[in-house]
Amino acid sequence: MTAQQRPPRPARAEHPTHGAGQPAPGARYAWYAVLVVLGALVGVAGSLVQAAWFPAGLLLALLGSAAVFYGGRRATGNQLGVAAAGAGWLVAIVLLSFGRPEGDGLFGGGIGEMVFLLGGMAVAVMCATMTRLSRPAP
Repeated sequence: MTAQQRPPRPARAEHPTHGAGQPAPGARYAWYAVLVVLGALVGVAGSLVQAAWFPAGLLLALLGSAAVFYGGRRATGNQLGVAAAGAGWLVAIVLLSFGRPEGDGLFGGGIGEMVFLLGGMAVAVMCATMTRLSRPAP
């Protein structure tokens, strides 16, 4: 057979673990690591802002938390993106709430801190339990 007589090659099949609209597994793991760090950064920033500019800072902190949780959902395409960002966020919040032995602490124990903590967790749960997102067509 000459090169002109060969039948065309069949199209490559999609990898069974990820479809055309989903990132490769290695890229997804990198997203998880980035989301843990990003969640921790948003948790630290939200802790500082919610106490400094109450009540507008509290709203800004909750919106920032919602943005990183929803962004994690969109970036990875599953609930683990929300869990990764939420884990980083929660670890940062808990570590900041401990304070130091001298009595210095970032959280003073008021209603704003509780709303930030419980509201952020509620937003994470809402983002994690959303229905499956459709991918936009190219």
